[in-house]
Amino acid sequence: MKRNLLLTGGPAHDFEVTSHSLTSLFDEVGMVTTVVDEPGAALALLRSVEAGDAERFDLLTVNGLHWSMDAERYAHLRDQHSYTLEPNDATVLERFVETGGGLLALHTAVISFDAEPTWRGLCGAAWNWDRSFHAPPEHTAVTVTPAGHHHIVTEGLDDFSVFDEIYESLDVSPSIIPLLSSRRGNRDRPLLWARELGTGRVVTDLLGHGLESIMQPTHRSILQRSANWASTDPSSDS
Repeated sequence: MKRNLLLTGGPAHDFEVTSHSLTSLFDEVGMVTTVVDEPGAALALLRSVEAGDAERFDLLTVNGLHWSMDAERYAHLRDQHSYTLEPNDATVLERFVETGGGLLALHTAVISFDAEPTWRGLCGAAWNWDRSFHAPPEHTAVTVTPAGHHHIVTEGLDDFSVFDEIYESLDVSPSIIPLLSSRRGNRDRPLLWARELGTGRVVTDLLGHGLESIMQPTHRSILQRSANWASTDPSSDS
């Protein structure tokens, strides 16, 4: 049975509900999940694995929102939620992936950690506080891209509609190849991509604001496929 470490917690989202749902749907595909709600706790567990003091995890799922909250409008939340990812912490996450671990970065994961360079590199995108934004959640048409029709995470799936937030004007790496997208105005916004980094794998899924998105049947299937693919040794595919 595969093991998943799920980092949850943070403001403005019902992470307790969505993380409970994620735990259940991962359990359906043979993955047991350990849930923590503080980045420091997740990092401590990963360091214990590195030291040989704990059983390894196959997957790290980030379904939470943790950042420094420098803006004055977040001052009232800092004591409870503020977190700054230090470079030596970010390298723990990087080593986890590059030495064979999987990362599933959901929705607010790209807002977390203030675009710290290593974390941004892992996710392939980051929130830019000067320009990024989103409209309120709405029913959105999601398209499986040409690349998506040939990737195990999304192959064989039809386009679908989901009630969710769609992020706009993120800083996105030009190297990503979207598997899902959404047409907004005259542009396609990438919603999901999958990459191999070192001997590990990363899936970044910008959907997942609330339970309705997590439980949408096609998205639910994609989340299960993403967890399986990201937590599988690439050499086993050959």
